[in-house]
Amino acid sequence: MKVTPVARVQSEDFDVQLESRALAEGRKDVGALVTFTGLCRDEAGTLSALELEHYPGMAEAELMRIAEQAVQRWPLTGLTVVHRFGKIPPGENIVLVVAASAHRRAAFEAADFLMDYLKTRAPFWKKEHLVDGDSGSWVEAKSGDEDDAARWSS
Repeated sequence: MKVTPVARVQSEDFDVQLESRALAEGRKDVGALVTFTGLCRDEAGTLSALELEHYPGMAEAELMRIAEQAVQRWPLTGLTVVHRFGKIPPGENIVLVVAASAHRRAAFEAADFLMDYLKTRAPFWKKEHLVDGDSGSWVEAKSGDEDDAARWSS
C-alpha cells in the first residue's frame, strides 16, 4: 500500500495525541508509532520567544520532499510532519514528526532521519527575542547538524 505522508507548516499549535491517533486508529498493520516533538527552550531564562520565518510554498514543498524520501526508504504505514512558524514562546511546540510502521526500527529510524533532514534542509530561519527586550540574533546552523544528516547519505 502506498503511503502518502502529511506535511504541514502552520502558525497554530498542534495536538500530538490527535496527530498520532490519525495514523494508528482503526489500523491493525501499525506495530510501532514513534513521535518526536521539538519544543522551544528558554535558553537558561534569557529567551522570551523564538521567531521562525519561512517562504510559504517552498517550506511546505521541502517538508513533503523530505517526508517522501523517508517513505521510500523505510516500510512506513504512515507519516506526519508539522512545523510551526511565527513567534513561539519557551515551552511551546515547534515541530512534530509521527512515524508509523509495522516494526519499531523503521519508525525510529524514519523519525530520526526526518529530524536530521528538517534541521539541515528545511528552509526556516530562527530569530531570538530576549527577555531583556532585545531582539537577539538569527540562530546559526550548527556543524553537528550537518554531521548528523550526513550519516543518512551512505
